[in-house]
Amino acid sequence: MRIAGRRYDTAEPVVLEIARGTIRCVDPAAAAGNAVASWPWLAPGLLDMQVNGYEGQEFSAADLTAEKVARIVRAYDAFGVTRSCPTLFTQSFETMRHALATIGAACESPEVGRRIAGIHVEGPYISPHDGPRGAHPRAHCRRPDWDEFQRFQEAAGGRIRIVTLSPEFDEAPAFIERLVRSGVVAAIGHTAADSAQIGAAVDAGARLSTHLGNGAHPLLPRHPNYIWDQLADDRLWASLIVDGHHLPPAVVKTVVRAKGASRCILISDLSGLAGLAPGRYEANHGAVELLDDGRLVVAGQRQILAGASSPVGAGIANVMRFAGVDLADAVRMAVEHPARLLGLDPGGIEPGMPADLVQFDLVEGGGPGAPARFEPRCTIVDGESVWGNRWHP
Repeated sequence: MRIAGRRYDTAEPVVLEIARGTIRCVDPAAAAGNAVASWPWLAPGLLDMQVNGYEGQEFSAADLTAEKVARIVRAYDAFGVTRSCPTLFTQSFETMRHALATIGAACESPEVGRRIAGIHVEGPYISPHDGPRGAHPRAHCRRPDWDEFQRFQEAAGGRIRIVTLSPEFDEAPAFIERLVRSGVVAAIGHTAADSAQIGAAVDAGARLSTHLGNGAHPLLPRHPNYIWDQLADDRLWASLIVDGHHLPPAVVKTVVRAKGASRCILISDLSGLAGLAPGRYEANHGAVELLDDGRLVVAGQRQILAGASSPVGAGIANVMRFAGVDLADAVRMAVEHPARLLGLDPGGIEPGMPADLVQFDLVEGGGPGAPARFEPRCTIVDGESVWGNRWHP
């Protein structure tokens, strides 16, 4: 297989030769005059660490089957996502255990297993307070419980790689230490913790702030508060939902400047209702509304969001516009950085690397202030073209 395009990191036009799931060679390509400016871009396949489902199906569901898991993760091929972390939100023990076991069973299929980088458990050990808990059901928010988590991990076949929890509980530091010793990334999110509790969590080994700036009170003290505390701690990575709805452009710019592009990770937080038409829906965590502009909110108001409807590629286009980063850094936020956090091969465009790739266009907006768009043309997983049509000169 051959595929051509401009490298995301150097803009050099290249042709890749792919065989047996590997990039065999990367050759410079000749392009006449300004023709190269019309070539699509080439990048490693995207890694989305936070995806909740798609087209009406949540991962956190009592009716989840291995077949539904496979259908969801294959749907992400259309977004240029070659690896993802199915994400469970706060639910009953029985529902969460079933979902974990089902995802684990689905991973026995090589086609599914190669697309799943691990499982992200967001909750149930989060704040029960309005605002910080976001759309997570209060009835199932609870204190960290190591015995319960071990049963979750056993059900998942050891595939849980990230746990998002609130450090506001007395049990949190010891729980985080045990997570870290077991090889799981501990993340801070959906929290009402004070400064001392945030500091204790990071001292215990927490390494990530989950969707920093979201899952928070509508109004916070000017200072101190838990957003400043996490933003200032250089030991924490920050994952960001840069869909144009979750964070204003100025906030995105501020976080990227404070953390540095090298400590930021783009996620989608894609809801199970993403891909559906605008309207009101009954989700596992209650009634939600998908608005005409793509915002997904808890039904009956317009402030509390209930996940996202845009894929992570939208974040690549938006973070370039909002924070002024170049394409190379924006792609790294959605590929290399999450891989490094999870201890995985980050991929790349070099001979001998896995042939997990996306060929895409960056399309400028149709008018003043209109956002650019990330539009995949072709997605390649393990050397196989799984979505779209490969462009060639």
